[in-house]
Amino acid sequence: MANLNPAKFIREVRQEMGKVSWPSRKETTISTAMVLGLATTAATFFVFVDWAVGTLVRAVIGI
Repeated sequence: MANLNPAKFIREVRQEMGKVSWPSRKETTISTAMVLGLATTAATFFVFVDWAVGTLVRAVIGI
């Protein structure tokens, strides 16, 4: 069984956190805007496709 040493674990976590490359505020803002824009575009596309397919199915079935 491994030797559990909480102090060693905390030291190792701090070392690894120092290696992390954190994004800048500008990079985070741009990425967030891109995600929101693409999600909005995808939602709009799927609303249109849903409406078109629904209209086509109703026309074929004759409802």
